[in-house]
Amino acid sequence: MATRFEREKTESMLVVTAEDDECVPSRDISRHFEDPSYGYKDFSRRGEHVPTLRVQDYSWEDHGFSLVNRLYPDVGQMLDEKFQMAYNLTYNTMATHKDVDTSMLRRAIWNYIHCMFGIRYDDYDYGEINQLLDRSFKIYIKTMVCSPEKTTKRMYESFWRQFQHSEKVHVNLLLMEARMQAELLYALRAITRYMT
Repeated sequence: MATRFEREKTESMLVVTAEDDECVPSRDISRHFEDPSYGYKDFSRRGEHVPTLRVQDYSWEDHGFSLVNRLYPDVGQMLDEKFQMAYNLTYNTMATHKDVDTSMLRRAIWNYIHCMFGIRYDDYDYGEINQLLDRSFKIYIKTMVCSPEKTTKRMYESFWRQFQHSEKVHVNLLLMEARMQAELLYALRAITRYMT
């Protein structure tokens, strides 16, 4: 499992974003940030060993949820419902196929995003990600999650061409919620460490 996670982590670093792949119109988003260097940086670069955040040590379900509820009553429940809604959202279809269990695909997408942020699930087989997500879809995911301002209509239309737009919207919701949970895990873990 650890070897597969490391391989997946390495592959997620090698996936190019839209900036490398095509000419993307310049969108000035720097006015929204006080720090001009703000942005996604690869979790781990080649040759570097960066410690991962193991979900078994700090997870949303066991730690983050209760901390958020302690700091802001009822917000933890709302966030949890939001994450669960995005994670479980499905028509049980894949393109023209009906009555399809998409849970493995949704879990692979969720865990791939967490992998890009250095979050590791010891009980997950990271080989599933390579079986279920092709390279072009991984490029779309990384661009959408790490630098959404660089996502183009062409990129959106090029992944899963035979799928309905509603299915693609489901995927985009899943991407953003997985990213939000990953970011919250790091922030809440830092707050927990500060409080103890």
